Amino acid sequence: MAVDFESLTEATSGAIGALLSTTILYPLDTCKTKYQAEVRAQGQAKYRHLSDVFLEAISTGQVLSLYQGLGTKNLQSFISQFIYFYGYSYFKKLYLRKSGRQSIGTKENLIVAAVAGACNAIVTQPLDTAASRMQTSAFGKSKGLWRTLSEGTWSEAFDGLGISLLLTSNPAIQYTVFDQLKQRLLKRQNSNTAGGESSREAISAFSAFALGAASKSIATFLTYPAIRCKVMIQAADPDDDGSEEARPKSSKTMSDVSCAIWKREGLLGFFKGLQAQILKTVLSSALLLMIKEKITRTTWVLMLALQRYLLVMRGRLKNA
Repeated sequence: MAVDFESLTEATSGAIGALLSTTILYPLDTCKTKYQAEVRAQGQAKYRHLSDVFLEAISTGQVLSLYQGLGTKNLQSFISQFIYFYGYSYFKKLYLRKSGRQSIGTKENLIVAAVAGACNAIVTQPLDTAASRMQTSAFGKSKGLWRTLSEGTWSEAFDGLGISLLLTSNPAIQYTVFDQLKQRLLKRQNSNTAGGESSREAISAFSAFALGAASKSIATFLTYPAIRCKVMIQAADPDDDGSEEARPKSSKTMSDVSCAIWKREGLLGFFKGLQAQILKTVLSSALLLMIKEKITRTTWVLMLALQRYLLVMRGRLKNA
């Protein structure tokens, strides 16, 4: 079976990019997750603002606890992005080969991205659940990966899988919005050229970043209630946080946490932490893609060297 080195290069570059971006932004991610996981009446809320989580870490001398679960999150991010980029590249090439087309359409691209995202969610869900539990544990009381997973049943390790599969729509929405905004920008640029004869097919790097940030923000806004419910389902038990008000232990389904949020926080509660989610997501996506683009060429050279080495070794084994 031949190794798809092109897909392997894309997967490796994306995974390394995810690893670095996750590490850089992890304190923000921990604050965001703890803030999202809290469901209390407005007057009883422990964290009224995102910054309160950070201030608590400082006041209790637990600043390093902002990194609790980093190893698990890095492992999950690396595997997740590797599977996603490899699956996306592989399924895209498979579609082009089977259809005989030279390029892939928008609808087909969305389907391919959704399939790659679903494969990724199924494989990495236990790590995602463990990382969320470790992040939402009280500062300084986070448990290791194996202990976190072994304390519950195997089915509990897949808490939130249904929502994760639903959230594969997030990149689909992002890509669709980005494509529409890009087409409008290109149309405006073309109308500004002399007589409209010259057609530009590319946009500037700054425009691409701005449109990417805008499209990701819109996708995050539309899917955010599901994102917060997922965090609530995966969050550590109240006993781990030292408070019985933080989250009912029985809240393991989307309907349970939705009712809890509606009862205690109202409609706006479904969007608690939205700004932090958008900030973290946009920065993470930008860092990931920037790092990926910078190291893809180097990774490709290394993959070519590996391919040649394997061919040489195969030749030697045949001649032996």
